[in-house]
Amino acid sequence: MSTILQAKDLCKTFSNGSVQQHVLKNLNIEIEQGDFVVIMGSSGSGKSTLLYALSGMDRPTLGEINFKGEAIQNYSNDKLAVFRRKNCGFVFQQNYLNDTMSILDNILVSGLLVNKDAKALTDEALRLLKAVGLDENISKKFPTQLSGGECQRVAMVRGLINKPLILFADEPTGALNSKNTENVLNILTEFNRQGQTIVMVTHDMKSARRGSKIAYLADGVITGNCNLGEYKSGDKERHEKLRTFLQEMGW
Repeated sequence: MSTILQAKDLCKTFSNGSVQQHVLKNLNIEIEQGDFVVIMGSSGSGKSTLLYALSGMDRPTLGEINFKGEAIQNYSNDKLAVFRRKNCGFVFQQNYLNDTMSILDNILVSGLLVNKDAKALTDEALRLLKAVGLDENISKKFPTQLSGGECQRVAMVRGLINKPLILFADEPTGALNSKNTENVLNILTEFNRQGQTIVMVTHDMKSARRGSKIAYLADGVITGNCNLGEYKSGDKERHEKLRTFLQEMGW
């Protein structure tokens, strides 16, 4: 596998007057094509800050972020926005769908920023909706007519519509019940098996088991890594390996 994203000596500091909070501290991480990397750690450890820095949503204070060998940390705001549109997909804990737009339009509004071929985008949106287990007719509905789990699956389609090199997911199951959590995790796992690179932040062990690699963050530093390999349902050895690793990390 080839390295697709690499952070070197990454630092992020927030200032409030004379008080400085060092959230990321000389952090290093490498993500290979096809990885399903899960970032774990206690609350306030810097998980989301790291995700936003890696994806170009926020700038590091110091350090370097190489995306396929190209340093992006010094891009202008406009160039960084174009970079995100073309290379990154996003799924958050909240779905952030626009209630005044149809499901299809919610998806297309992201796609049209990159690809002006509305017909091709519509076909791709309908294909992805089917891939996440949603009927084509749902494309004509509005978010308020869907369940929370359905809306989150729509948000995943929106994140994938531009065929991103990396899908970034920040607590994507945090607002879902157990059934919908399982559905979303199954979808992420299947897309990863098809080659989609995923970086996901979670505090949930059940969600973390889906990852191929676990990076544990404590006080802005990656203090441990665990390689789980490809996910297989009912793998008790995988569960025990992750549980032992997290205990060693003080989770």
